[in-house]
Amino acid sequence: MPAWALVGVALGYLLLLFAIAWWGDRRPRGAAGGGLGSGATVYALSLAVFCTTWTFYGSVGRAASIGLGFLPIYLGPTLAMTLGLVLLRKIVLVAKTQRITSIADFIAARYGRSHALGGLVAALAVVVIIPYIALQLKAVSVSFELLTGVAGSTEGPRPLLLDTAFHTTLLMAAFTILFGARQIDAAEHHPGVVIAVAFESVVKLAAFLALGGFVVFVLFEGFGDLFARARAMPDIARLLTAAPVLEDGGWVTTTILALLAIICLPRQFQLLVVENTDERQLPRAMWLFPLYLLLINLFVLPVALAGLLLLPGQGTDRDMVVLALPLVHGWTWLALLVFIGGLSAAAGMIVVETIAVSTMVSNNLVIPSLLRRRLASAEQGQNGEPRLPVLAIRRIAIVAILLLGYTYFRLAGGAYALVAIGLISFAGVAQFAPALIGGLYWAGATRRGAISGLVAGTFVWGYTLLLPSFARSGWLPQGFILDGPWGITLLRPYALLGLEGLDPLTHALFWSGLANIGLFVGVSIFDRAGPGERAQAIPFVEAFQAEDDKPRTRTGWGDAALATGELARLLRRLLGPERAEAALTEFAAERGIGLDPDRPADAELLLFAERLLTGVIGATSARVALASLSQGGGIGPPDLMRMLDEASQVIEYSRRLEQKSAELEAASAALRAMNDRLRELDQLKDDFLSTVTHELRTPLTAVRSLSEILHDNPELELAQRQEFLGLIIKESERLTRLINQLLDMAKIEAGAVEWQVRRVDPAAVIEEAVASTGQLFRDKGVALEVRIPPEIPPVQGDHDRLMQVLVNLLSNAAKFSPAGTGRVEVSLRLEPGWIEVSVRDNGPGIPAAELEAIFDKFRQSGKAMTDRPAGTGLGLTICRRIVEHLGGRIWAESRPGEGAAFRFMLPVAQPAQSRDGGSSSAMAAGGAGPR
Repeated sequence: MPAWALVGVALGYLLLLFAIAWWGDRRPRGAAGGGLGSGATVYALSLAVFCTTWTFYGSVGRAASIGLGFLPIYLGPTLAMTLGLVLLRKIVLVAKTQRITSIADFIAARYGRSHALGGLVAALAVVVIIPYIALQLKAVSVSFELLTGVAGSTEGPRPLLLDTAFHTTLLMAAFTILFGARQIDAAEHHPGVVIAVAFESVVKLAAFLALGGFVVFVLFEGFGDLFARARAMPDIARLLTAAPVLEDGGWVTTTILALLAIICLPRQFQLLVVENTDERQLPRAMWLFPLYLLLINLFVLPVALAGLLLLPGQGTDRDMVVLALPLVHGWTWLALLVFIGGLSAAAGMIVVETIAVSTMVSNNLVIPSLLRRRLASAEQGQNGEPRLPVLAIRRIAIVAILLLGYTYFRLAGGAYALVAIGLISFAGVAQFAPALIGGLYWAGATRRGAISGLVAGTFVWGYTLLLPSFARSGWLPQGFILDGPWGITLLRPYALLGLEGLDPLTHALFWSGLANIGLFVGVSIFDRAGPGERAQAIPFVEAFQAEDDKPRTRTGWGDAALATGELARLLRRLLGPERAEAALTEFAAERGIGLDPDRPADAELLLFAERLLTGVIGATSARVALASLSQGGGIGPPDLMRMLDEASQVIEYSRRLEQKSAELEAASAALRAMNDRLRELDQLKDDFLSTVTHELRTPLTAVRSLSEILHDNPELELAQRQEFLGLIIKESERLTRLINQLLDMAKIEAGAVEWQVRRVDPAAVIEEAVASTGQLFRDKGVALEVRIPPEIPPVQGDHDRLMQVLVNLLSNAAKFSPAGTGRVEVSLRLEPGWIEVSVRDNGPGIPAAELEAIFDKFRQSGKAMTDRPAGTGLGLTICRRIVEHLGGRIWAESRPGEGAAFRFMLPVAQPAQSRDGGSSSAMAAGGAGPR
């Protein structure tokens, strides 16, 4: 296509965009307030400025190499929009109340309107966005040369005057100045810009959908035919699987970066936050913008596959397949439409990005310095002072930024694909995220922490991503990448400190994120925020609560001593006489007051002036201007700082009181619980003493009575004497059992028990315990049944202690079973890694409320001194301590009137386990039964 014709088409399209913007800006305020420019649909479509030439050309190139690996670039924004409504709404709300003009202004305002921090963010934004602008220039230049047939016709870089990218740079600079630097107030909404960007979003979507339809339904017979032919070629078929994505390894990193970019890219912040006219626009953007991303990526993979099938070989630039396919098949009009779509993508990005970044440069770098010099040297009372050239500064900044982008394109742009250049910028703007998001939710974040993290993160980003791009372009030695600077391998930018195995993007994000977040959090923790920072943190962190605190008429500049005339002269100097007089006249008319130049400016007028200046020169510069004026008029910030300090001290004292109150309440609750427990223990003690004295007195009384009978009646018959002696022995054994239980419990609690843990046959222990207690069952007429399956493995346990557990459980079962009709069943069951022993009776059972408490010390089922069975209430407690020490668990199951079952589980001994008692005991003690 002739170059002059293509230039004419491009200029005509750009003029159309300018006409749309001009029309949008000049509509009446009433129309803009409720019409197209402020509509939720237009707002959502304008966010599609995210889809630059990276999307239009680069996604196809990326899909041609890693298949579905191009999708994380768009998955991140989709997640941010669908899941981040609360965060986005908070950012928008804060920006409105603070009259924020850029992301630099936002971060600076959060940390005490810090001039240093705002300037740092602005400077870093210029650095990190330059590669992204170079991406757009490269795409427009290459597509222009491809359409005109001059691509690849010369070796090496073109002369400056013959370089298409250079002419594109100048054209974009002129267009951006006309398009976005025509009004002084950067905080006022730009409905023309929003409408024009929304229009170009529709154009590039229509162009890409037309191309996709041509590829799928003209060059092929639908999706089925295209994918079938792709699957027939092994090298191409793998792009339809997840293998290339997983091999690439950076899809998680890319998703995170894209998610952060939706709020950290200056152009996205400009349209998403600054240009938002109503919070109710956000819900529609939540679904419409992700839908747009879905539609514009619908044909990316099919176009990439078609390029590999129809344009094989290494001679085709995969980023330019979208133009090459219609050109090769003679569809010139479609190629021209695609070129217009790509130009739309580039123009929208460049215009909005340079508007946002030039605003940051002027408001946060240039104007504060000029203000300090001019206001310091200005004579009070002069009306003819030169006006600050705000628009001129922004226009110069626009040209400088675009020329820097062109310089990067000439130095490093040829070594990278479009997507690679874009990812470098994404990783750079991600450095703003900790200070931005952290400042919204952490009141303790400080200015020094934000500066430290931002500087460290950006330095690491530059070292691990930006400088290697120059090395790959030949402007730095290759040894910088391969061997590190000065041959220090630990400083290799792609393997910093020896961290290898990660792709360059993931590697850079890891180290830069570690440095940024680490210093941001670490410095903030050990730093103390100043009064100004603490005051500014409140409207950011508590934005939703502060939204209800209206009207706000307080300002940080005092209520007196600053004359209205001085304030008016400052506004005329910065805004121009006409704009300043119009603003002051409107202010006075709305309130029905007169503005006497000699009267002190009240708080409402000062607040009005600060917000007016903030919209023009940013929050940081507005603060510098008013501070300089107040110092010249004898008013400084000490009163404000003292008030803020006192307020912060009151707030801190109040919070401490709340904390102490909460601690006292918690302590009171703990004391009440301890008191209840002490009462319970006291009751247990009383029950224990009653039970023990009763149990000891009964056998002692019997022994004494029988002994006295034997002593007083020596003539008793031998059979009678033998019977009495048997009873004395029986009661003595009962006393011994009671005393042994008390001693065993004391030893267990003191840790003085000597455990002999080894491999034990559970079946043998059960048989021995049954034999030992058999007479109890026979005397009472209780049937005893034992069920032990064959080939039971040994357990890790103490033979004597397990015998004690089983004897105790069998004795209890015999005690509670009804005489004559009682039935007790002992069973053993094997589970994987465990054996379970069960002793079941058909006695009265245990209430459900006592199933757990029955294992506590001195606890017995029944009421004290009435229906409680004989015993100290320590038997089951001892059983639980033994079983748990051996690594098992014991519990009871029962329904009142249906008997009770006591079960315990022990771990099966491992074949290779040591038979040494000490080591086995340690192992058993560290075990835990199943839950």
